[in-house]
Amino acid sequence: MNNEENNAPRRRHMGPPGRGIPEKAKDFKGSIKRLFKELKSFRLFIYISLILAALGSILSIMAPNRLSDLTDEISKGLVVNSSNLEKVTKKTMANMSEEKMAKMIPDILKMDIGNDNIQKIMISSDISNEDKTKFRNILSGMKDKDMTKIMVNLADLPDSVLKRILPDSEYEGVKVSSDDKIALLRAMANKDKKNIKLPDTINKIFFKEYSIDGVKISSDDQVKFLTIASKMNKKDSPKKLYGYIDKMPKSIRKVVEPKMDKKAINGIVMFLVMLYVCSALFTYVESIIMATVSNKFAYKLRNDISNKINKLPLKYFDNHAIGDVLSRVTNDVDMIAQSMNQSLATLVSSLTLFLGTLIMMFITNWIMALTAIIASFIGFIFMFIVLGKSQKYFTARQEELGNLNGHIEEVYSGLNVVKVYNGKKEADRIFDEYNEKVYVANRKSQFLSGLMMPMMGFIGNFGYVCVCIVGALLTMNDYISFGVIVAFITYVRLFTSPLSQIAQAMTSMQSTAAASERVFEFMDEEEMSNEKKCRVRLDNKTAKGKIVFDKVVFKYDGNDEPTIKNFSAKVKPGQKIAIVGPTGAGKTTMVNLLMKFYDIDSGDIKIDDISIKELSRENIHSLFTMVLQDTWLFNGTVRDNIIYNRDNVSEEKLDEVCRVVGLRHFIKTLPEGYDTQVADNDSVSAGQRQLLTIARGMIEDAPFLILDEATSNVDTRTEELVQKAMDKLMEGRTSFIIAHRLSTIKNADLILVMQDGNIVETGNHEELIKKNGFYAELYNSQFEL
Repeated sequence: MNNEENNAPRRRHMGPPGRGIPEKAKDFKGSIKRLFKELKSFRLFIYISLILAALGSILSIMAPNRLSDLTDEISKGLVVNSSNLEKVTKKTMANMSEEKMAKMIPDILKMDIGNDNIQKIMISSDISNEDKTKFRNILSGMKDKDMTKIMVNLADLPDSVLKRILPDSEYEGVKVSSDDKIALLRAMANKDKKNIKLPDTINKIFFKEYSIDGVKISSDDQVKFLTIASKMNKKDSPKKLYGYIDKMPKSIRKVVEPKMDKKAINGIVMFLVMLYVCSALFTYVESIIMATVSNKFAYKLRNDISNKINKLPLKYFDNHAIGDVLSRVTNDVDMIAQSMNQSLATLVSSLTLFLGTLIMMFITNWIMALTAIIASFIGFIFMFIVLGKSQKYFTARQEELGNLNGHIEEVYSGLNVVKVYNGKKEADRIFDEYNEKVYVANRKSQFLSGLMMPMMGFIGNFGYVCVCIVGALLTMNDYISFGVIVAFITYVRLFTSPLSQIAQAMTSMQSTAAASERVFEFMDEEEMSNEKKCRVRLDNKTAKGKIVFDKVVFKYDGNDEPTIKNFSAKVKPGQKIAIVGPTGAGKTTMVNLLMKFYDIDSGDIKIDDISIKELSRENIHSLFTMVLQDTWLFNGTVRDNIIYNRDNVSEEKLDEVCRVVGLRHFIKTLPEGYDTQVADNDSVSAGQRQLLTIARGMIEDAPFLILDEATSNVDTRTEELVQKAMDKLMEGRTSFIIAHRLSTIKNADLILVMQDGNIVETGNHEELIKKNGFYAELYNSQFEL
């Protein structure tokens, strides 16, 4: 028979820890607010961590623009310096401008066509009559003021005449010979300007030396440049263009050839390195701080929960599943710690990164910014559609997995019943149904979730393509440089990544809020009454052992009727009291009230004439030794399990207790005797576990002893042995024995027969049998078939 009371709330052991945890909080805002309130002592470190996370993101945002500058600097070193090439062309061509030449040529030529010189030419015997006539005709046309026409006409004269009218002279300190002047005159008269070749003296006059970037460009180099530049065409390929540049004078090559500014590049590179190092350092420090804070907070929560458990009344555990309580201590606390460590800083850094990237993109170029945003959101629209479709399959997967696990747990826990009743086929059929549903839901959810990474890759790549196309068009029209495209490729990555991180962080925060709500709900549970007023203390060495129950009334929460009704009894010191009755009579409840596990509603219980209301629970517990029907072993040695929470237990006393209980033979069969490691799930029989718990109770030296079906799991022979040991143990101690096998309490000094929460009969075994009442009926029912 079971001694659980029908009208007492049953302590629920429901499923493994963690099952049934809500995914969303009832009050998200309130839960998060309470969480941060509990984090009060860690706020400074959290703020520092969040600031570091934001700073790390800000530094990451600054990098693309500097990367753009670096790209532009490197690009300059890979292509012709078009700016300097334009300067060389402009300055060189400026020396050859018609306006400048028209002004300079007359001064350079210094033609002598005065009357005296004309007469000398006309009478000179060195000049032919034909040349003299030609000269005369030209002179007659000198009335025309067009200098170009005059020079063209004069250029047709023979050298003998030209040498007379173009004598040697100086121009700005440069000596110009007659031959040089003739060459200049005929060059200016030449209609084919492409093949003009001037003397070096004239070139020095026309092409003044100038400097670009500290490099001097001589007149000769300018002339050579013009010769080569005249062959160049805008449609030339880059390879042909570089071929022309290779033929240019050294000074000009030095100015226009591709050249990297190593100083500028090194400066940008060092800045980027510092930027990335600082960002990584901030992130690293932030991670350490958050990991420390989250673990310390989890440590604090577990301590608080542990302290709270010791302050909760037993009725809380009667009304709540043990698995649920364990889940709050383990899963929920771990969820809070994990989310704090990963999601809080991630949420701040992702928001900073998202907003900062958005701002920087518009500052850099608004057209490219709109391109990147529109391209990314087109991809995200598809992703959200897929997420919406997949959510129902994830929910179905969890539900079906729960059904499958429940079925497996049920079958394996009752495997013997399944086999005995040939239920294997039916169990397999149900398993196959659940398994098929899990497979279908899992396949669909996994397939759709597997699309997330390709979708994210598509969003990023689509953004890159759009940025590159629009950037190329803008670069061709000189709106932006190539470096801006590189910067925006980085911005696309920085823009899309935080969105998924924010979504994950918010989901995690929802779970955190739900976990926090459960933990704080547990922390806010009503505690046992305060015992500061309980200043009286009974010493277990001086306690006499007298107990009085005076009209005790008690009702469990949620019950309509009291479980204990006006219970009164007097127990003398050293008496052996047996409490018997049918299931639900209130036997165990009375013991729980005596131990102050519950507070009585009315009446009183006195120990040595002192009300238990004046004694602390700790003091009362130290007065009693309890051996329960439910056995409990923890991971440890046999020795540790027997002397649990006791100090200075000698080897002799331990051995004597085990001998009296009948454990010595069992312990000798173990490989390491008392030092053998055992646990509740080891191959230790129910009877052996019961004996170990009885031995644990016998080690305790307390004036009161409670045996709640302590011998229910041992065989008849062992029970007789243990009964003798109990009789010896109970000598001089007030003992309470709850038993259904009435044969075990025949030698009790006083038997209290309970029914419906009250005492209906009292007396010893012989007296109660003679009364032929309720006790006799219970006793005789044991022998009926």
